Amino acid sequence: MKQFKLLAPLIILLVGFNLAAFSQETLPPVTVESVNYKYIRSVYDHDAAQPVKLLQHKAATYDVKESDYYEDEFEGYSISFHLPNGQVLATYDKDGKLLRTAERYKNIALPAVVRKSVAEKYPNWGFTKDTYVVNYYADDKPSKVYKMVLENGSKRIRIKTNEAGELIEK
Repeated sequence: MKQFKLLAPLIILLVGFNLAAFSQETLPPVTVESVNYKYIRSVYDHDAAQPVKLLQHKAATYDVKESDYYEDEFEGYSISFHLPNGQVLATYDKDGKLLRTAERYKNIALPAVVRKSVAEKYPNWGFTKDTYVVNYYADDKPSKVYKMVLENGSKRIRIKTNEAGELIEK
């Protein structure tokens, strides 16, 4: 019985190694190709509101060649993506490359860095409205601006910040 108790774990260990060796098979390499990876890399913000991420993902993954009205002779395509609080107008070339976008989102959750920065600069002021505007061009850095209306009692002011919460002067 002692020999079985010592031998049983050894057998289980050896069988486990052999099963792992037999179950491994070589798979062919997979190539993942995204035509619009530059767009996502330049506009993606981890702290952005969910509607922003959703519409930007839709714009990046949209396949012009699979659309019903794709024809080889057209040089470009303008496609709109909408949600109740956001919209993206995207322009693609005939190969499906995203050339530019004009994005506008209203009354979305502001990133923490923007909220904190504005709250420090404008204590006792509350957020009334906000608009997030993104303009992307394939060969340029995107423009990301938060426009806000702040209220303190009967006073109202309009301010603009970049994605880091730094005020943009008019």
